[in-house]
Amino acid sequence: MIPLPQWMRLTLYVTAVMNIAVSAAFIPGATALRAMAGLPQASHPLYISTVGVFVMLFGIGYLWAATVGRADRLFIALATVGKLSFFALLVRLWIAGALPLRAPLLGTADLIFGSLFLIWLLRTRADALAASELFRRAS
Repeated sequence: MIPLPQWMRLTLYVTAVMNIAVSAAFIPGATALRAMAGLPQASHPLYISTVGVFVMLFGIGYLWAATVGRADRLFIALATVGKLSFFALLVRLWIAGALPLRAPLLGTADLIFGSLFLIWLLRTRADALAASELFRRAS
């Protein structure tokens, strides 16, 4: 676990609130929330609920990391890939005409958070490599 600078803790707190709030849109009966975000309506409740659970779980993970002030690089790497991939998916589906423009516009928050996560990963890479080398030498 790597200690987090204040800017990264704040980033994780904000994205935690966003994820936890957005997970409500994936409650099967929340069709109005999904419509406001420009997300498709017709889907089996199992699929919508599964997405909601994953969005909520990552939100709880962000909150935990921000609260304790430390994060595992693998968790942040998965979060980075998830947020950037979700934004790319929204853009791709908008270009294909399957989503309205408001979907990728709202998804820009994921682009921003994913980019901030990537910055943290790049800045801590040298520290992680040095710690890995020390661990290797000690064993």
